[in-house]
This record gives sequence, C-alpha cells and structure tokens, in this order.
Amino acid sequence: MDVKDGLKDVVATETSISRIELVDGKAILEYRGYDIHELAQNSTYEEVAYLLLFGELPSKSELELFTEELKERRELPPQVVGLLTHLSPFSHPMVALRTAVSYLGTMDRNIAYTSHEISIEKAKNLIAKFPTIVAYFHRIRMGEKLVHPNDDLGHAANFLYMLHGEEPTETMVRAMDLDFILHADHELNASTFAARVAASTLADMYACVVAATGTLIGPLHGGASQRVMEMLREVALPWRAEQYVREKLERGERIMGFGHRVYRDVMDPRTIELKKLAKKLSEEKDSKWYEISEAIEEAVRRHKNLLPNVDFYSASVYANLGIPDDLFVNIFAIGRISGWTAHIIEQYENNSLIRPRAKYVGPKSRKYVPLSER
Repeated sequence: MDVKDGLKDVVATETSISRIELVDGKAILEYRGYDIHELAQNSTYEEVAYLLLFGELPSKSELELFTEELKERRELPPQVVGLLTHLSPFSHPMVALRTAVSYLGTMDRNIAYTSHEISIEKAKNLIAKFPTIVAYFHRIRMGEKLVHPNDDLGHAANFLYMLHGEEPTETMVRAMDLDFILHADHELNASTFAARVAASTLADMYACVVAATGTLIGPLHGGASQRVMEMLREVALPWRAEQYVREKLERGERIMGFGHRVYRDVMDPRTIELKKLAKKLSEEKDSKWYEISEAIEEAVRRHKNLLPNVDFYSASVYANLGIPDDLFVNIFAIGRISGWTAHIIEQYENNSLIRPRAKYVGPKSRKYVPLSER
C-alpha cells in the first residue's frame, strides 16, 4: 500500500469551482473558468461570490439583487451578539468566529436540510454575516461601541466601516475588495478539504464551515499571514532582512510566507496581484511594511530560491488597512467563505463519503496479557 504523505499530489475529487494548472512555467488560477487576474482587475467580491455559488457571472440585475440580499442579511441575531459579549476577550478571533457559526446553526430551523435551494440561502447568510461577526467581536473585546452595517456601502467597504467606525478611503476599499477576491477559493486546500470531508458525511453546512474555520487557523494554512506580520515587526528595518533571513536559515527555521504545496517553482498568481496591491497601498499609507517585505523576498530568493505565497504580501496589506495582527486569518475566512460554501454544495450534490485508508506501521498480532500478570 503506497503512502502519499499529506495526500501530496493525490487527486481526491472532481470540481468545477476553481482550477489550478501549471503551464509553460506559469501558474493558472481560474474561478469557474475565469482567470484570477481578470477578476482581480475588473470584478468585485460580490460578483465573484455570485460566480462561485451559481457557476456564471451575474447580469447587472442579478448582481444588484444578490448585493441587496447580502446587505439585508448582514445584521446578527441579538443572541449571537450576546454570545460574542460573553466570550473571553483574550479568545483568538477565529475561535469567536467558529463559535458564532455554531450558534447560528442552532437558530436555523432548516439546519439538517441539504437541498440546493436551502443550501444557497444558508451560503448567502454566512457570506453576509462573516464580516459582521469579525467586526463586532473585535469592537467588543476592545470595549468599543458596535458599529452596525451600513446599507449604503458594499461588502468590503462596510466591513472596514464596521471595524474602524469610519468610512474607508477608495484605495482602502479597493484593497480590501481585491483581497477578498484573491482569497475566495483555491481548489482543494486544507480548510476546503476539511469542509468537504464533513459535507461527505451529510453534516449540516454550519458543521462543515466550523470544520473549515478550525483548519484555517493553523499556522501552516491561514494563520501564516499573522506569523508573517510578526516577522516583519521583528525585522523592523529593510536593511536587517538579509541578516535575519541568513541566521534563520542557518538555524534550520522556517521563513513564514514562502513555499507552497502546489506552486513549487512558479509564482502564486495571487501573490502577483497582492504584491501590486501592497505597493499601491503603501504609497497612501505606511511604506515600511512593503519595503521590509520586498527586502525579505529578495533575501529568501538569494539564499533559498523560494517564492512568496499568498500569505506573504497579505500581511503588509492588512497592516496598512489598520487590521490587528490576530484578525489576519479572519480576513482570509471572510473571503474564503464563498468558496467553502460553494464546495460544500458541490459535495452535497455529487456525494461520496470521503474515507481514505491508512498504512498500519505498528506492532501486529500481539497476545493479550491479563492485568494481574503485567
């Protein structure tokens, strides 16, 4: 029985949601057949979320209706707000998010139903409410007054407004919107696979999303961007990057934000867009985070020949958007919830229980010894 550690290069299922392919030394990432670069340059997160859920780009009227539906679903039930106020203020915001998702499930009379129509409604609710959960919990733990959703603002702008209590600049809105687009889906990554494993048992959508959020928090997945920011603060100045990287590698330690299971020798296409975004945002905000990031990227390329992944430039983007370090993984989740729910629905509709085998390597055929003789 052959073993593929970490299921490396194992094709576990078919999907029509996103495509990753390496062609002629370049990486292609598409959502439902649309190139990520075209979506990044021309689309909005609402449009991308619609595409992931329904399989096609919306018409103008369809997008307007979908956008309004999301706006109508943003506010949280009072019970969920009460729950957030009772969580420990030192809880990690991802723990708060997954706890709130579980609570939302207790309030859904259709929790056990997995039909397409009901699943789409649940997906809309979760996409709309994720930003509110994150913003509310942050303001509660900081002892600040809640800022309720503003129906005049789009998905990204409203999140920044609820988080900071003031309307963001146009550059900040575009940066947040683009970041959500770039994080919306990425084939069978660890958190999406966890969601699909749960869905394959016909668990309810809330349980599937909790499985995904619990997986995303790991520092080798969504939690990496927080670790990148900690590294940027430790380096502090661009000229210190060279020594920092060299000493880290000499100790055999990992440089966070580099390397990817899929993009081994090619640039992650999302990184290309995020680097441009980080540079543009640094021109309006603080340039030091981008400059340190660029210096680290160059040092790692020289010493290890590794390329940055999506988490690397996310860190400087989030810092310049005024997002606290421990919220970075939550931002990832706000973008990824559209992809998670699309995959859960796809799994429900063409389901086969995901149950791999394991190669046993322990002792065999041992004889039981009674307790009195041990």
